[in-house]
Amino acid sequence: MFSGIIEEAAPVVRLVKEKENLHITMKCSFTGELKIDQSISHNGVCLTVVEKEGDNYTVTAIKETLDKSNLGLLKLGDKVNLERSVRLDDRLDGHMVQGHVDQTAVCTEVMEAEGSWYYTFEYEPAQEDYITVEKGSVSVNGVSLTVVNSKPKSFQVAIIPFTYEVTNFHQIKEGTVVNIEFDILGKYIARILKQQLGK
Repeated sequence: MFSGIIEEAAPVVRLVKEKENLHITMKCSFTGELKIDQSISHNGVCLTVVEKEGDNYTVTAIKETLDKSNLGLLKLGDKVNLERSVRLDDRLDGHMVQGHVDQTAVCTEVMEAEGSWYYTFEYEPAQEDYITVEKGSVSVNGVSLTVVNSKPKSFQVAIIPFTYEVTNFHQIKEGTVVNIEFDILGKYIARILKQQLGK
C-alpha cells in the first residue's frame, strides 16, 4: 500500500529486455536502505527489488504490467516517480494507492497559471467503474492528486511548484502517456451500485 507522496524522481540507468520481461535499473539516493524483495512504487506501479549494486537497484516488469502501464515506454535517463510502501506508524498524507495501475492516459494540455500548472488527461475507460469525480482523488504516475474539471473521459489536476520539481511532472507534456490508478473507494462504490442496479 502506498500514499501517492513521491520520495524521489530517479533516473533510469539500464533497461534489459528478457523474453517478455523488462528489467529496469534505477539510480536512487535511498538504494542503501532497500532490501531484496521489497516493494517500491514506480510511476504508480508496485514492483519488487530483485538486485542491488551501489546506488543502483533493479526491478522486473512482466508483460501484463508493460501492457497496462507506461513502463515499456521508458528510455535511459527518464525520471521515474518512486515511493516506498507506507509504514503503519506514519501519517497517510495522500490517499490509499494500491500500486495497481488501472490503465494509461494521455496528456492533452499543460496550462501555466501564474506559478502553478493545470494538466489535462484523456483516457478511454477500460472498465465502466474507471471514473473520476470532482474533488476526488486520483493517482497519476504514482502521485496522489485532487481531480478538477472531471468529465466522463478526461480530467484535470493542478500541480504546485514543489510537486512539479520533485516528481516527473516537469517532464510531462502534450502527448505524454501516464499511468492512472483510480480511487479504490470510488471503484468499490461504482461496482456495488452496478450490481444493485443490475438486480
